[in-house]
Amino acid sequence: MRKSINPLTPTQVYRYAVQAFQPPLKLRDAKNVAAQTILTVLFAAAARISSLSDTCHRLRGVPDEHVVAEALDSTLPDYNPLRRRVQAALQGHLPKALRRRPQVIAIDLTLLPYYGADRKTNPLVMRGQAKKGTCSFFGYGTAYVIRKGRRYTVALSAVTPSTTMAEIVRELLKQVHAAGIEVRFTVLDRGFYCVEVIRYLQHARTPFLMPVVCHGRKTEHPLGPSGSNVFKKCKTSGWSTYTLSNAKHEKATVRVCIKCWNRRGMRGKTGREAWIYAYWGIAPKRYDWVKDSYRSRFGIETSYRQMNECRIRTTSRRFVVRFLYVAIALLLRNLWVWLHHAVLSKPRRGGSELHLERLRLKTMLLWLFDVAVEMYGLVKIAFAERPLPIVVTT
Repeated sequence: MRKSINPLTPTQVYRYAVQAFQPPLKLRDAKNVAAQTILTVLFAAAARISSLSDTCHRLRGVPDEHVVAEALDSTLPDYNPLRRRVQAALQGHLPKALRRRPQVIAIDLTLLPYYGADRKTNPLVMRGQAKKGTCSFFGYGTAYVIRKGRRYTVALSAVTPSTTMAEIVRELLKQVHAAGIEVRFTVLDRGFYCVEVIRYLQHARTPFLMPVVCHGRKTEHPLGPSGSNVFKKCKTSGWSTYTLSNAKHEKATVRVCIKCWNRRGMRGKTGREAWIYAYWGIAPKRYDWVKDSYRSRFGIETSYRQMNECRIRTTSRRFVVRFLYVAIALLLRNLWVWLHHAVLSKPRRGGSELHLERLRLKTMLLWLFDVAVEMYGLVKIAFAERPLPIVVTT
């Protein structure tokens, strides 16, 4: 067995991260604070899942927290220029194989809790179902590529209450095409099941796959089911066609796949259940292929979990600051995926062999914090109002 002889060090990972993210993000020196210092503090805050203020208190040699925050605020542009910079950073070090053939693109929307002002005082805050003690959220749409177990986030866009689902899909697909990635078909969450999104995707000639949100009378209704709830009554898998409409009397027609399965053996459940999917632009021949293709979308939930493991915490009301912190988290996750693809994977015939145990995401984040500690030092003292009592043992 061939052994690896190329050690990867924290300093190498840090230098590559700075070289990969600094040029597209265009952070500049401000308030007598170097751009590299700002980026290093951001890396350290992301590694500790902490705030900029707490990180500045932890590192001995960095400027005061207010100085660093003012330097960051002064160097950040408005949302649209910042979104273009983040887009360039996300697309900067994607593998060339992603551009050689069409790829499956997963699109989703994530809501991050916000405990400040509500929608009445901040028009950029979205309202939603209560989660983690709040009904106020900042929304972000992402698109990522599914290829051989590796998931790269290739598009990021902020979402406001005035943004429609069709506009989210349009913006994300625009960024995907700008990255030079051809779309094989898109996999979307049930929240995108609406006439506007379907009509846009059909007009853009972009194939898609998404679950059907059933409407109409329920299956247990005395008059029987109606609308798309009719598919729930199916006991065998099959194919069909369905036309849905909205309040504006606009219509969209999709193909429907009904995948039935037996719930025998599940606790408290019996009988058969139907999973219903809407698709267009593709020609599946097996029901299991439709189910497995949609299940591949669940990987985007893993990317959100990993994003939250390196997302800087903040109480700032600035929209661009919060957007930058989400972008930093996704960029660090992309860097971790790229390292496993280009550096840590074992070459072999038929495709490289991944070894995730060589470098976990949390380990890479700790490396970045360790480099920041080596550069600026660590505060190892806390000022107390009274001395700690010493227990004398006999």
